[in-house]
This record gives sequence, C-alpha cells and structure tokens, in this order.
Amino acid sequence: MTERLIALDLDGTTITHAGVLRPAVREAVQAVAATGMHIVVATGRSIVATTPILDALGLTTGYVVCSNGAVTLALDPDEPQGYQILETVTFDPAPALELLRDSWPDAVIAVEELGVGFKVSAPFPDGELDGELRVVTWDELVADPVTRVTFRSPTGTSEDFEELAERIGLHEVNYNIGFTAWMDINPEGVSKGSALELLRRRLEVEPMHTVAVGDQRNDLEMLQWAARGVAMGNAPEEVKAVADEVTGHVDDDGLVPVLLSVLQ
Repeated sequence: MTERLIALDLDGTTITHAGVLRPAVREAVQAVAATGMHIVVATGRSIVATTPILDALGLTTGYVVCSNGAVTLALDPDEPQGYQILETVTFDPAPALELLRDSWPDAVIAVEELGVGFKVSAPFPDGELDGELRVVTWDELVADPVTRVTFRSPTGTSEDFEELAERIGLHEVNYNIGFTAWMDINPEGVSKGSALELLRRRLEVEPMHTVAVGDQRNDLEMLQWAARGVAMGNAPEEVKAVADEVTGHVDDDGLVPVLLSVLQ
C-alpha cells in the first residue's frame, strides 16, 4: 500500500469538546493504523495532556506533534514513558510576555515545562492544564527558553484576544487564538504544518499522499500543508475556508468517514 501520512487534531476532531473519545472514532483510527499508514496526532496539547488520549486510541508506535508543532515525539513502548522526544523548538518568552503583561486585568499566563507541566503566574481554571502546575514569580516565568506560552482570560472572548494581538503587535512569534479567550504563543515559523512537513520528509511520504483533519485556527497551517485538508463541521468559517472539504460535526463522528475513505 502507498505510504500515507494522516494527521489528526485531537480536541474537537478526534475527541469531543467534552473530552470523550467515541467508540466509532477509535475503531476507525485503529483500522487505518492497522494498514501501516502513518497516523500522526497533531495537537496543541502538551505531552502530559496528549499521552492519555494516545493510550485511549491504542496508539503505541508512530509519531506525535505536540504544543502546536514545537515538540515532536516518536512513540516507543520500550521507553519508560512510552516515547522519545525527537525535536523541540524553543524561544525566549520575555519579549512577548512583556507586551502582554498588564494588558488584560484578569489574565493568567503559563509557560510549558516539557513533559512535566506548566509554570503559571496564578492558578488556571480547574481542568484546563494538565501535569504539575507551579505558581512562580514573573522573573522565573520569563527566565528560560520555552516551547510555548499560554495566555488565558476567564472573562474575555476569542474576539477580544484577536483585537489585543493586533493592538500590541506580537512579532517574531507564532500565535493561535482558541474558541475561548486563550492564546498559545510559539516560536516564529513553528506550527503543526511545519512539524508535519519535517515528519513527511523523514518518513519519505510523497506530498500528494498527505491528509490532515482539524477544527480550529491552530490547524490552519496543517490543513493548507496537506494535499487533502479536511475541516470538521464544527470548525469556524475561516478554517472551513482553507480546507479542501468539510466533514461532519465532532459530535456526529465526523472524523470516521474521512478515515474510512483513505482505506478505499
């Protein structure tokens, strides 16, 4: 069978917004993985937030892109944690955070500690971050290069954050704004699409044999990168606009027909 790379977002695509992995989706993922095609999970989640979903999917080998492209893993069941870190891309968070500091009254900030959790400026809403969370001083928050910064407001909206990013002028970083007032900041030029392109070359998959499925703004580069970019039915219009096709809603197992189609 032709070598293919199938890139799958997690939240809102593979699992519902309530965090549920539906049986039909798991079965379809397993059916594609059984053929030897490369199923690559590509997510904004950290490593510690991604591995439980991989376990639920039954994926123990292959590759994973985390932190919106800043971290790439090779799954290996012989490793103590079940994976090796292939690549990390970091940046100095201080310039971006100095621009954001005091720009939103109730905003909280997190910087990722790879494979551990997050350093945070103040407690985040329960359940929004996984792993070990440590409240630290501002100096410690900006002290070291990081793979990702998360800027969050419990009271704002995604539109508020879009206006904020325009107003303060974030430069030399990549940023993605979620469906709530949640902004992920990554190194410049880093995205799910950039990490997947490196994996495609590593796996020697032809560009025409790439598929990607996603539902949010942090999936835009990935959908444009793939020869067949598929937006979920629950995606915003701007995401649907860059996709080659639109499938069903995540709550209706919209990923399943896409996965079954690659088996034909």
